[in-house]
Order: sequence, then structure tokens, then C-alpha cells
Amino acid sequence: MKLYPIVEGQGEVEAAPVLLRRLVAEAGCLGLGIGTPIRRTQSQFHRREEVQKAVALALAHEDCSAVLLLFDGEDECPKDLAAQVIAWARETSGATPCEVVIAYREFETWFLAAVDSLRGRRGVRDDAVAPPYPEASRDAKGALEKLMRPNRGYKETSDQAAFSAAFDLGLAHRRNRSFRKLVKAVGEVLTQLGHPLPVWPPDGWTAD
Repeated sequence: MKLYPIVEGQGEVEAAPVLLRRLVAEAGCLGLGIGTPIRRTQSQFHRREEVQKAVALALAHEDCSAVLLLFDGEDECPKDLAAQVIAWARETSGATPCEVVIAYREFETWFLAAVDSLRGRRGVRDDAVAPPYPEASRDAKGALEKLMRPNRGYKETSDQAAFSAAFDLGLAHRRNRSFRKLVKAVGEVLTQLGHPLPVWPPDGWTAD
């Protein structure tokens, strides 16, 4: 039984499974694995036919029990776009749980929200502080790089997975709306699969 992610960037191919495994573990669900991500371009997430092809590819795996589409929203309204994409996706997914999460503006805004917890890791400065509004930056990767040592730029294909394994999930949940959407989506998938979730998100994640 696996959840298959459909993602946008090369970095997410490595990072999304790391992050999703952490969330599934936080929920105490030992029986749900994460499948190899299916990659699509930003423009393909905006086309009904391409979204449905990707969902069909996920469903073609015999162990596929759920599908999650995860991509960057950039400057678009996540709410409106997600509603459209999920409608397309569920036309194909049928009874299989299927959720859509849009990182506004980029996946890296989640790291920005919890950058305090990444201090000293992979070039993040020891005095790095999360911006008041992590999602306000149109260039989250650039904003993150400014919080790293001058001789150590952000490398999406290697740093994204490493940061996904290390950033404080509770901090990100408290400070970033689109990350809360991801946490909610994972909870909804697990609920639909019959996994009991007495407390979700975990205690402390919603504290001030």
C-alpha cells in the first residue's frame, strides 16, 4: 500500500518522499509507503489531459492506494488553482484517495518558515531567522540562499531532500499556510484509507 506523489521539480523527486515519510510517521501509520514520484512540468499541471495522464500512471501501479499532486504555485492563487486541478485529478482517480497541494510560492517557503531549525546545516548561517511572512517572497530559493554562508549557495537537487529530512515540521505548520494544507491533505488521505488519527496535526504544531 503506497501513496504516489506527482511532483514538479527534480529536487521534489528526491525531497517529496522524504517529507511525506516523516508526516506519515508522525501520524503513526506504519503500513503506508511512499511510491516513486511521477514528475510533471509546471505547465502540465495546468492542463486537464496532462493531469489525468499523470494520475493514471500512478494508478497503474498495483500498490497505489492514494495519489498526491504537489507543485509550486508561484504567483497564482493556490485555492482557485487547487480546486481546478483536484477536480481534473479526481475524474480519473475515482474511489482512490487523491489530494492536491500547492506550495505557495515554492516548496522552499516551507524551509524558510522553519529556517531556525536548520541553523548550521548545509551552509545555513547560525544566526538565520525566519522572515515574518515566508510566503511573501517571490524567490524563496533566493531568500533561503541569503540565509546561507556566502560561499555556500542553495543546491536544489541535493539540499532540498536534506532540508526535508531536518526542518522542524511544527514550526513550518505554525508559520506557513500552504504547509498546513499539506499536513491536512496527508491526514485526509490516511483517514480515507482507514487509519485512525486521534490527534492531527500532532500536539504542539498549532501552538502560538
